[in-house]
Amino acid sequence: MKRIKMILPVPLPASALEHFAAQLPASLRRADVSVDFGGCRDGARLLDSPYEWTLADAFVLDAGIEAHAEGYDAICSFSMSDSGVAALRSRLSIPVLGAAQSAFSLAAMLGKRFSIVTMWQPWQRHMIETATRYGFGDKLASVRHIGVRPDTSELLSGKEDLVFAKLEEEARRALDEDGADVIVLGSTTMYQAHAYLAARLPCPVVNPGWAAYKAIEGWLDMGIMQSRVAYPEPERPNDAVFSTIPRVFQASSTNEHTS
Repeated sequence: MKRIKMILPVPLPASALEHFAAQLPASLRRADVSVDFGGCRDGARLLDSPYEWTLADAFVLDAGIEAHAEGYDAICSFSMSDSGVAALRSRLSIPVLGAAQSAFSLAAMLGKRFSIVTMWQPWQRHMIETATRYGFGDKLASVRHIGVRPDTSELLSGKEDLVFAKLEEEARRALDEDGADVIVLGSTTMYQAHAYLAARLPCPVVNPGWAAYKAIEGWLDMGIMQSRVAYPEPERPNDAVFSTIPRVFQASSTNEHTS
């Protein structure tokens, strides 16, 4: 049995982690791969600024090191921020992936240009910077948002009537006005809109959570991990630097959705 740890870049209660875990249906999962979801001990809350991005990077690094010590075979930064990915790739000798890079790679294979449709304006800049950093700048047609503040605990539950129609409207503008031919959901908090949009839009819609899960599963199958040339190991790790910081919530959640 291979074990994957999906790390959210914010501290979350177990009930919220169950919402994230629910996006991996039984039809997508395999009996020989288990998946657990966890948040960080503390740090960022909304990833709305460079200050928050830095906190998220640091605390996802902490959570990933802890997951490795617990025996996980692979780690995913389960957010379109890809928080902590570069640092964890340097520190660990197991596969480390991010949801954003996984989603962008899939979108680039499915079409010529993709647009990201996300929840609110503060995430827009980080999306552009992340796509550019990974070399997808010329593939990115646009980043559009619907002006709705995200909820990392309830996700889109209770907001479907408002949010789904707005997402469809912005996605159609991306196709008609921006030259996109693939749509990427701009957050793993938005997975509840995937089926709605996929059924209505004339193009592929990439769910970053699914893309990340299948990508990391493939790495495990092939027995590969990130390049040590690109991500050299630190000479003097200091893994205990966060250990005295108390946890805001329980670190992880395992339930019927994650095994």
